[in-house]
Amino acid sequence: MPTKKPLIAIVDDDQSMREATKGLMRSLGFDAEAFSSADDFLRFPHLHRTACLVTDIHMSGMNGLDLHRSLVALGKSIPTVLITAYPNENAHRRGLGPDIVGYLAKPFGEQDLLKCIGSALARGTDRQDR
Repeated sequence: MPTKKPLIAIVDDDQSMREATKGLMRSLGFDAEAFSSADDFLRFPHLHRTACLVTDIHMSGMNGLDLHRSLVALGKSIPTVLITAYPNENAHRRGLGPDIVGYLAKPFGEQDLLKCIGSALARGTDRQDR
């Protein structure tokens, strides 16, 4: 039986960033879905399959930190990479939590994102082994 590829979800209200990140993830062999808002992602029927969430911190409506908090409140433990065009040490500290695997300033390097996703996938494997 074929194994499903890890699903990476990208939530960013910047269409070019969202589509570029989705394309990169797919070119690297991941399943990837992109969403223009946190609300769209929360309505995603395959939320439970998400191995890693990459979300912008600064979005209209629900921001990336609030999205992460909503997932935690729903009992969804999804390793999350926070991305931002406006890096702020205070926001960085507020965003740190058990499921936050990275904090990247835009524009970020492909290798930096891949390192964070690798950490996310390793956490998922650790949880399945328990």
